[in-house]
Amino acid sequence: MDYRKPKLRKNPSREACEGIIKRILMTEILEKGKNEHFRTAADFMSYFESLYPASDALTKQVQRAVKAMDMPKDDAGYFIPNKTTEQLAEEKNLRYLFERAGSSVVSLEDYSPLFLQADSSIISYLMHTIAASPIFDGKYLTMHAASNGIVFYTKNVSQLEILLKSLIIR
Repeated sequence: MDYRKPKLRKNPSREACEGIIKRILMTEILEKGKNEHFRTAADFMSYFESLYPASDALTKQVQRAVKAMDMPKDDAGYFIPNKTTEQLAEEKNLRYLFERAGSSVVSLEDYSPLFLQADSSIISYLMHTIAASPIFDGKYLTMHAASNGIVFYTKNVSQLEILLKSLIIR
């Protein structure tokens, strides 16, 4: 018996149809990066008709399988097999929030850390004051509260260090 060939029946089960549809869509995504071909159950029929005899029952099974899979669609109406409707809604919300926040990804590869030692009880106020101060404009990318101080990430450690030291009175 050859196990590589699928066992053909007149009417495949809905579950068998779902498995074939998933394989078709995942192959499409692996080859093209996204689904650019399948929008409806009818788009799968040529594949199913190459495996099973064409019939109304086959068409109905494929339609049932597509409906049962409840796949979301992209903006162009193509099925998205590897995400749920909830995941798409979450991604849409995140895109909206990132856009509203003017977000961008910045690699810290070109930045160096610099630690400012300070009393933990005043770190929050100190950070607020530094963030609002024009003296520090453009001197650091980000700062984070840490145990006993503040960690800055900057492209020019020596310039920020000189500025911080000039403000420390001892």
